[in-house]
Amino acid sequence: MPTLVMETNLSLPNKRSGKVRDLYDVELADGSEALLIIATDRISAFDVVLANGAAGKGVALTQISKFWFDHFAGVVNDHLISTDAADVPGLTDAEREQLDGRVMLCRKTRVLPVECVARGYLAGTGWRDYQRTGQVCGIDLPAGLRNGDRLEAPLFTPSTKAESGHDENISFAEGAKVVGEETMLWLQEKTLTLYRLARDYAVDRGIVLADTKFEFGVVDGTEEPLLIDEIFTPDSSRFWPADEWQPGGEQPSFDKQYVRNYLETVVDDGRWDKNPPGPALPDDVIANTMSRYLEAYRRLTGSELFD
Repeated sequence: MPTLVMETNLSLPNKRSGKVRDLYDVELADGSEALLIIATDRISAFDVVLANGAAGKGVALTQISKFWFDHFAGVVNDHLISTDAADVPGLTDAEREQLDGRVMLCRKTRVLPVECVARGYLAGTGWRDYQRTGQVCGIDLPAGLRNGDRLEAPLFTPSTKAESGHDENISFAEGAKVVGEETMLWLQEKTLTLYRLARDYAVDRGIVLADTKFEFGVVDGTEEPLLIDEIFTPDSSRFWPADEWQPGGEQPSFDKQYVRNYLETVVDDGRWDKNPPGPALPDDVIANTMSRYLEAYRRLTGSELFD
């Protein structure tokens, strides 16, 4: 297993940090600008970074994303240039060793401020919305559905891309006001196409892909958006064991829902209020989380991530 990487401090310009990723600007040998995305081992839940991380989690996220980018190369264009730390200029040998397996060198894009969500099963906030309103994000659904039920047709439920805090669900029309109707139609079609293809691929390998989210960006001077950030990872999707899927309750998972479930017990005990700073996870929760991520990788790719 790799060493724990909670943060990076590279001698590269314009560092900024998200909940899990550190980003830097990079100048390539041809003089063009690129974006370096480093997946750390930080764990976030409820939009809060927790006090400790899981060694190797960032590698798992990066390698799962790389697998899917390669898998969908003929379906959608993406921003990925390389996942090899040796291709990143300006790093020392020690930094390349530390970052091995967890970097994505990418084309720079202007991120579209609409997060694209595909839901094929009733779960999470969708389930809670359905219980209250009979809808998911304003879309009417049949009565009598259960938690974990497969939806007759996957839903496209976009949200705003918030700079901080929680993203907010928006309608198609509201999204069209932000990015234009033509772009919104393109985002909807690509989101649902990618979801359907990945759902069918995953279920043949023992994983129910319940829902997922994407981001897209545009390179200045071009029109068609690129698929960016991470795709179909345990941080951005719900993965359920296909042989244990049973509608009517919470599903066992290969994603960070396991962490959320543990944290709900901490909230119920009055030890945390879902505001920063986040609590530390017990060793067994860390170990079980990583085992789920690695099992997802194994099932999807047919290989082990770490020897």
